[in-house]
Amino acid sequence: MIDKLEMFIALAQTRHFGRAAEECGVTQPTLSAGIKQLEDQLGVMLVWRGSRFQGLTPEGERVLDWARRIVADARALREEMRTARRGLTGVLRLAVIPTALSAVTALTTGFRARHPGVRLRLLSRSSAEIRAMLENVEADAGVTYLDAEPLGRVTALPLYRERYMALAPRGGPLAGRERLDWAELAGLDLALLTPDMQNRRLVARHMAEAGVEADPVLEANSVITLVTHVVDGGLATVLPSRLADLFTRLGALDAVPLVAPEAEHLIGLVAPERDPPTPAVAALLQEARRLAGAEG
Repeated sequence: MIDKLEMFIALAQTRHFGRAAEECGVTQPTLSAGIKQLEDQLGVMLVWRGSRFQGLTPEGERVLDWARRIVADARALREEMRTARRGLTGVLRLAVIPTALSAVTALTTGFRARHPGVRLRLLSRSSAEIRAMLENVEADAGVTYLDAEPLGRVTALPLYRERYMALAPRGGPLAGRERLDWAELAGLDLALLTPDMQNRRLVARHMAEAGVEADPVLEANSVITLVTHVVDGGLATVLPSRLADLFTRLGALDAVPLVAPEAEHLIGLVAPERDPPTPAVAALLQEARRLAGAEG
């Protein structure tokens, strides 16, 4: 039944029989037959059918929650038995908000040093995507904001506090400045992350608190794209201080702290709420505790 539940989860996520089949590595007729067999086994209709996927029935929504838990438990069991035989091995999937990709190195480097048999797969995703990936068993853990928007049913461990800096080309509008008010951003040609990114929503919130509107001339879902348009296109942007420090080492940028308000947000590791967690996630949580203690 586990393989059929995995097909059902994929269908609920993709909302398309063909894409779900591709994700599961089976043909579309095989996936459709698997869903029908699952319905027969449970005695309820799970999917509204037509010429294409039309959504889950009320029973399907309830089964989806059970399916996620059962599939997660089955994978955890397989991982625990593999660990008992061979030690900690396999692939750990970690979804990370774009602005934390550089800072997460401290977590992953320590983890790899202690558990060299585990391969890491880092995925750049928005906070909303991370929440969905944890629910759909597509990621084992995530690094995201802990204090800005609902997290869902997760175990959360703080890693560090994110503070913000304005960046502009060296010798440009920030030259000689020691700090910049959020309101002054309105006078710059801004490049910001797209509105689906929580960092962008936080920047817009703090600008609104300062009485101005976030009205960028360029939006992108890539931090690298923002920075290249600052360096080569003469724009300005807002980045967390740890990420800003990384780029200012290149010598082509000026960066100053943003004040009034002096905003900060908590970044941390999140993992599905499980007792016990899988061995790899348990090891990652332990590394996060170690790192948080060192940061403190």
